[in-house]
Amino acid sequence: MTASPERPSLPDWLRPVEEAARSITVHDLTRFMPPDDEEPRESAVLMLFGEGASGPDLLLTERSHTMRSHPGQVSFPGGAVDPGELPAQTALREAEEETGLAPDGVTVFAELPPLWLPPSNYSVVPVLAWWHEPSAVHAVSPDEVHAVYRVPIAELRDPAHRITVRGPSGYTSPGFLIGPDKDVICWGFTAGVIARLFEYLGWIEDLPDAPAQELPPYMLIGRRLEVDVEPNTEFDQRRRG
Repeated sequence: MTASPERPSLPDWLRPVEEAARSITVHDLTRFMPPDDEEPRESAVLMLFGEGASGPDLLLTERSHTMRSHPGQVSFPGGAVDPGELPAQTALREAEEETGLAPDGVTVFAELPPLWLPPSNYSVVPVLAWWHEPSAVHAVSPDEVHAVYRVPIAELRDPAHRITVRGPSGYTSPGFLIGPDKDVICWGFTAGVIARLFEYLGWIEDLPDAPAQELPPYMLIGRRLEVDVEPNTEFDQRRRG
């Protein structure tokens, strides 16, 4: 029998994330809980930690500014779980389709609890992974992805790059300014997961008084959900009712 290859070891700075994934609960990450009478649809996103020229980093994408839903939204690569798939398989498949990421260079080491997104009735599993062998990434389809970023963890932890954002519905979200010129806004679900996980790790503190930032007009078109999914018409009708 051929022995299975050993999992590449995690760097020391990433081990606290692996340990936190064992104890963190859904209540540490969100206040939204699905009603007992709902069956959320499943999706998964890839929270990929790497180590580049600027130190430890996190892979994020910026959606095309011309998409019908969530134009310009910064998000983790991800999407709906196909029949027979596990969340990790979905996250890696979507990341490859969106960024050209080579899955063989990625080690999945944990999953966060499924998080419910009320607007679309999706249950999203953040899949945590270590980029042990980085590959070139880019916007595979400009019609879907505007840009791909490897955002240094140090920049996400820097209070100078943290903001608060009030969405169209009035919901206030923690946010981060990313990109070479720090003019790209990460907010909503993605920023919330980053902020809550980093707070749990003790990497950052809650900054409710962080400067408020307005969303650019193009980001207010078709606001629904970071994960690129089809509308759930039946659920939306019940929700409106």
